[in-house]
Amino acid sequence: MPDWYLILNGVLIGIVVAAPIGPVNLICIRRTLAYGRTNGFVSGLGAAIGDAIFAAVAAFGLTAAASLLMMFGDWLQAVGGIFLIALGIHTYLNKPADNEAVNAKTSGKLAAAVLATFVLTITNPATMLGFVAIFGGVGGLVTTEPSMLTAGLLVIAVFLGSSLWWLGVTMTVGLLRDRMTDQTLVLINRVSGGLIISFGIFILIRLIVNSIS
Repeated sequence: MPDWYLILNGVLIGIVVAAPIGPVNLICIRRTLAYGRTNGFVSGLGAAIGDAIFAAVAAFGLTAAASLLMMFGDWLQAVGGIFLIALGIHTYLNKPADNEAVNAKTSGKLAAAVLATFVLTITNPATMLGFVAIFGGVGGLVTTEPSMLTAGLLVIAVFLGSSLWWLGVTMTVGLLRDRMTDQTLVLINRVSGGLIISFGIFILIRLIVNSIS
């Protein structure tokens, strides 16, 4: 019998990790408004895959992988910060397309949508530490020697929870898409692009300050 308590906790963890408003949420919302629900949801799946990888590292007790991620943590965050700034500039300068052009281009943009949010998620080792802390605080879900089945169920549940969050976000935002004018979409691009750039700059400044102190 499946461990429904474990699965429920994993789903809730996936939602909790995905929910905080940050660059990935901004990207998902912006892509939903610009390219439709499918593109927005697929953008979220990139982050869900990254969350699942970190969940696997925590659940399976992959200490070597965890140590490696933390060893190169500053470099990974630097890459993530630069990537955010570049993505933010692209978002800021991006112009809205008409619906026919959007429909024609959507399928070609799906791979890029997944890759962008996956890179942003996987370059933040702090997320993995968050998983370890959360797993250890919800009924002893992580033990020193977890079974393969238990760990596997937990990782799948986290992925499902994260995916459910992105589905909810894109379905909700998608309801507003048809009411958006080109001027509104331009404004959204400007605001979200500026915020994404700010996230990237903040990451780089924090790394510099930490290296000096």
